[in-house]
Amino acid sequence: MKRSMVTLLSGISIAALLVGGCANKEAVKKEEAVVPVAAVENVQPAAKPVEQPKPVEAVSTPVVAPVQVAPTPKVETNPEVAPQPVELKFETVYFDFDKADLRQDARDVLSKNAEIILKAMANTKVQIEGHCDERGSAEYNLALGEKRAKSALNYLTTLGVKADRLSVISYGKEKPAVIGNDESAWAKNRRAEFVIVK
Repeated sequence: MKRSMVTLLSGISIAALLVGGCANKEAVKKEEAVVPVAAVENVQPAAKPVEQPKPVEAVSTPVVAPVQVAPTPKVETNPEVAPQPVELKFETVYFDFDKADLRQDARDVLSKNAEIILKAMANTKVQIEGHCDERGSAEYNLALGEKRAKSALNYLTTLGVKADRLSVISYGKEKPAVIGNDESAWAKNRRAEFVIVK
């Protein structure tokens, strides 16, 4: 029994040493002063100096005269014909007197115009306007202007332009490019022109 008692006491003392361990003591440095918490709570922050407002200087506002804007001139446009962008500038095709056949120079111009149309956006539509000089009746010139426009359209389709992107209209002798009663004026009026439409 003595032996079991000694073993029990030895086990308790070892357990107490392990659980309690060595106490860590905090050392207070001699140079630092310890301030009680109550003293810190009673300290009030120093008041900021109050800035004096600066005197307001009198400012004079310059008088500005009203500016008059000139009115913008109104430009009349045909609602059916869209304005041509600079990069879609077509050349005019010219015809011989009383003819709708294409000369070689007209075919060269139509080849250039076909390139422009093919490079344009796919939904761009072009109207071919047929024109005549002042000689002949209005009815005859309307029919001749339509033949000239269709002749240009047919040649453009052979160059790869889709027919659904092209349309024709004849103005006959109603819209001369040059006013005059001589061959130089008439030669400029026998033409087919190209415009972008909506």
